[in-house]
Amino acid sequence: MPISINTARGRYLVSVATPLDNAGDAILLTLALERADGVERVALRCRIASGLAGAAQADELAARLAGWIERDFEAVREAALKTIRSERRLHEFTFDAANPGPF
Repeated sequence: MPISINTARGRYLVSVATPLDNAGDAILLTLALERADGVERVALRCRIASGLAGAAQADELAARLAGWIERDFEAVREAALKTIRSERRLHEFTFDAANPGPF
């Protein structure tokens, strides 16, 4: 279920784009950010240390990340777009003990 966030660029919907992927000591979560009017869609990946994610489901993790994305929207959006354009891959944000972010 998409989560609505308000940004300086308008309302965006944050949704889970792929199922959770277990990467050993971390969980990978791919999120899609789509402007409510459909003009822009950006995807990004979050690597969340298993200790921080616990037993949370994808929608619960997305809800926690939505507040972080909303707060730092311009930086998140620019990093995701830059990586997609220049490297042709999804930007990966890492959340662990050193950088817990919203966890």
